[in-house]
Amino acid sequence: MRPTVILLLSSFTAHALGAPYIISDTVAGPTFFDFFDFQAIPDPTHGRVNYVDQATAMAQNLTFAGHTSSIIRADFKTVLDPNGPGRNSVRIRSKKTYTTHVAVFDVRHMPQGCGTWPAIWETKESVWPNGGEIDIVEGVNDQSPNAATLHTNEGCTMPAYRDQTGTSGQNDCNWLVNFNTGCGVKFPTTNSYGPPFNGNGGGWYVLGYAVERAPTYIKVFFWPRDSRFVPHEVTHGGIIIDTDNWGTPIAFFPDTSCDMAQHFSEHNIIINLTFCGDWAGNVYDQSGCPGTCVDFVNNNPSAFANAYFDFSSIRVYRYAFRSTIITEGLT
Repeated sequence: MRPTVILLLSSFTAHALGAPYIISDTVAGPTFFDFFDFQAIPDPTHGRVNYVDQATAMAQNLTFAGHTSSIIRADFKTVLDPNGPGRNSVRIRSKKTYTTHVAVFDVRHMPQGCGTWPAIWETKESVWPNGGEIDIVEGVNDQSPNAATLHTNEGCTMPAYRDQTGTSGQNDCNWLVNFNTGCGVKFPTTNSYGPPFNGNGGGWYVLGYAVERAPTYIKVFFWPRDSRFVPHEVTHGGIIIDTDNWGTPIAFFPDTSCDMAQHFSEHNIIINLTFCGDWAGNVYDQSGCPGTCVDFVNNNPSAFANAYFDFSSIRVYRYAFRSTIITEGLT
């Protein structure tokens, strides 16, 4: 029993003194899509979209992966029948689920255009909202900056003031409050989303959160492509990373008045692109876009030539015992 006691003590000590994580999954190259299931499902957000299966996505060149680039895009060639299905697009969900982990998304390009609603997020759909939701990248109609947002059931709120560089909005994460706005944090720079992000060559979005051990929290980081402050382990895909060396996060969600273990279950990683729907459609006329959202999506396929994700890689790190790291380094 003694080794077990030593490891448990080491775990809590490591969490108090730092946040070491070790590589678990590297999602990149020609096998990028092996990590995901394609979800050909009705859009839960009621968008003007038709999510297709993997065979259709590959046949229509909506998804393809090379050694340095993996593309997820929408159809940009078809004028839609107003009485038919929405614009073909892709929604993928990781086959694995995660609790305590860090996920690093190296994104070269994100979907842009009026009517678009791209997202990189995490949740457990079968228990939502009870298992919580973490939106890492999300926005609509090219309206920057990005926002990171939590959605939960009742009983999870955030303090008004906390150690982050972003700006807090509503602080009640309850999905039943304010039409499921959630408790969001707006990023401080416009190059975190949409055309400004793409024009700057992309960047790194990093989600690091702990739901199993006290003290618990959720952090979201972002570095634009040209930033001189990107940690070396982020740019070069380090085997071991330590988020305590990364400075102040863009968004910080502490457990001050939110029991993370209660509100957040294991999560899948989800990447999708929808159009119009509950958010992009409802604020479309406030975004400086022409006509109505559904008509625009139906009749202007070429407007979505830039409606695509381009990932260099996704790397997922699991929490690591410091004693384990030291031992591995000596063997």
